[in-house]
Amino acid sequence: MTYAEFFAQIKGKFMEADVSNITEHLAYQFNIVGEAEGIFYVEVKEGKLYVEPYEYFDRDVMFTAKAETFMKIAEKKLDPVMAFTMQKMKVEGNFDKALKLKELIDSRK
Repeated sequence: MTYAEFFAQIKGKFMEADVSNITEHLAYQFNIVGEAEGIFYVEVKEGKLYVEPYEYFDRDVMFTAKAETFMKIAEKKLDPVMAFTMQKMKVEGNFDKALKLKELIDSRK
């Protein structure tokens, strides 16, 4: 799978999230290692969700994992906390905001 194919799939999954209850600003950067290597970010700002294929310098949290791990998280097949605990995903930054990734994923329609 190429980065472009992966990003198109993952963006579709994230864009299904309901961010209407999230009042704070969240900015996540996802670093994909291995197959489909690349970077994208997810931001919740003023009640709107943005998913873009760029690096985000003013991020709250940076996640690093394989594309397969991120896809399992987005599909609700792998809990993000479990992925971190099992060392399938590295997390750098604000851990309180990192924990809100699960809420974001769980809000998907």
